[in-house]
Amino acid sequence: MHNVVIIGAGFSGIGAAIKLDDAGFDDYLIVEEGDGVGGAWHWNTYPGVAVDIPSFSYQFSFETRTDWSRVYAPGNELKAYADSCVERYGLRDRLRLNTKITAARFDDDGHFWRLTTADGDEISARHVVSATGVLTQPKPPAIKGLDDFVGTVMHTARWDHDVDLRGKRVAIIGTGASAVQVIPSIAPEVEHLTVFQRTAIWCLPKPDTRLHFPVRLAMRLPGVSRLTRLASQAFVEATFPLAAHFHTLVPTASIGERIGRDFLKRQVHDPVVRDKLTPRYALGCKRPSASNDYLRTFNRDNVLLETTSIDAITPNGVRTTDGTEHTVDVLILATGFKVFESGNMPPFPITGTDGLDLETWWDEHRYQAYQGVSVPGFPNLFTILGPYGYNGSSYFNLIETQMNHITRCLSHARRINATRVEVTAEANADYFAAMLDRRHRQVFFQDSCAASNSYYFDKHGDVPFRPALTLETMWQSARYDLGDYVFDELAVG
Repeated sequence: MHNVVIIGAGFSGIGAAIKLDDAGFDDYLIVEEGDGVGGAWHWNTYPGVAVDIPSFSYQFSFETRTDWSRVYAPGNELKAYADSCVERYGLRDRLRLNTKITAARFDDDGHFWRLTTADGDEISARHVVSATGVLTQPKPPAIKGLDDFVGTVMHTARWDHDVDLRGKRVAIIGTGASAVQVIPSIAPEVEHLTVFQRTAIWCLPKPDTRLHFPVRLAMRLPGVSRLTRLASQAFVEATFPLAAHFHTLVPTASIGERIGRDFLKRQVHDPVVRDKLTPRYALGCKRPSASNDYLRTFNRDNVLLETTSIDAITPNGVRTTDGTEHTVDVLILATGFKVFESGNMPPFPITGTDGLDLETWWDEHRYQAYQGVSVPGFPNLFTILGPYGYNGSSYFNLIETQMNHITRCLSHARRINATRVEVTAEANADYFAAMLDRRHRQVFFQDSCAASNSYYFDKHGDVPFRPALTLETMWQSARYDLGDYVFDELAVG
């Protein structure tokens, strides 16, 4: 039996393993469904894939790179960064690839977790760290006829590089973050591209540029590197945590909206197309994007923006509700991922103490977790990206903050020889109430978000982001009351 099993070898799992080593917990195993590490950067290889915050922030604070090729690094560099972290920190021999966890059950008598794999094996762990993320399971659209299409269908998250798009009639369903990157990348090579848009996305100018050798050389200077990261962190903090969670106090969204509308006006020539691309909701209600190429792609003669609702997928194309059928050779689904949905939260059945099912518990009590880490009734289970854990800043800030919380808890358990660690119902309830008490300040709960069709909202109508600045999350992870957990020792004999 391992002391800790980490589920997932994306950056969450990699960061969890490194932080466990730092805290002196070396008996751990990382299990990963895929055949490589990197999570989203292993699976997402579509044309144009890149990070959507500056690379200087999209990295571990303890493992910074100075050789990014661009301010917003392309996906292959993030994948290489993940591999380099695995090698540098000696994680490879504690990594088990091609291993999908299909169920987890807590053994009340033995104070450990039984993890079942897709192959029927069982892995035992005293503690489990769930590092599966949320943007991992592609979500096909609920459109009739999809299985009847005779051409090629692929989701952006499972791109088939054997498919040659040159000279093909291509349709893409969705205009979210991945579509914003794919569309300008493939438009020049296809014969015709039809973009099916349900809800327009806010697209802002992207402060991206190539980082030439002299710049990368200067970045090796400690002072320059630190200042660049500090500026990047401040930019990220201002554009989401501050703007979204303190919307009523710091109404910066109106400034961003003005920038977005001016940018749209400069980029798109046709006023009819421009109007279709204009969002009817406030900036921040749903995930915005930044691109210097996306909007102007709609000026191309071979690109059509279709905003009429889809009626059905036919064997040879896509039919809209007005009866128009668009003939298509290749259908690309840029329809995102299962996020706050059954089958993804949690990603497999998790049975806690006394047979308590996590999915059922969340259905009955709404998505909640103490600091996004722990849920009462599920001892020895810790989550990197649990409800009300992520504040919208750099995902790497989240990983390090949550692991500080987790290792602090595990270290205390080790000091007192505790084998069972569970957050109290009272502490969880107080934290959940505090999160809800702040929602009136967030942009999500203003009337302007009603038409956003945002995946930020879960089935309960909540937005399980942590409404706090990053410094607060860091402070709380290092100073929460250990009395919020109950620590028990396994009885002997």
